[in-house]
Amino acid sequence: MARLPVLTSPDELTGEARRIAERIVESRTSLEGPFSIWMHAPEWTERVAHLGTLVRFEGTLEKRIRTLAALVAGRHFQAQYVWGIQGVIGAERGIPRATIDAIRDDRSDGVPADDLQIIDFARQLLRKNRVEEPLAQAVLARLGADEYVQLTTCIGYYAMLAMTVNAAELEPNPAHEALEV
Repeated sequence: MARLPVLTSPDELTGEARRIAERIVESRTSLEGPFSIWMHAPEWTERVAHLGTLVRFEGTLEKRIRTLAALVAGRHFQAQYVWGIQGVIGAERGIPRATIDAIRDDRSDGVPADDLQIIDFARQLLRKNRVEEPLAQAVLARLGADEYVQLTTCIGYYAMLAMTVNAAELEPNPAHEALEV
């Protein structure tokens, strides 16, 4: 059970909080997931929503790469909600089930080299708070400076999202795959 009331409708709010919730529903179709928790701090929610739109839908970083980063962050933080939804998105974006399983099981075998590079980058950043120079240079050469920054921001965004759902003990969608924690 969530530690905070899960706010899923603008009708549960008043004033500026309700207007913010309505704008989020308009852009995302719902207040599900972390937004159902963030709405307890409406101004923060609005700002996070703006960043989330940039991370999830805009920018030039390949969406598949974003999803790999999100899966690694969800796994790292054992964030059930993040893991579940990103597994669905990963399948939609053509990430092989073997790659998703390898991230889940903290393995690298059977993962295509381009995917593994991104997975290792995210793992190092999350586990060591740094990325080893050879890997950092390889990712920088592959993506360029702009997308390198987009990737690191994406990892940070999903880390923030994972911490939010974990701190609130937000229940994942029961239809999504769960992590064993």
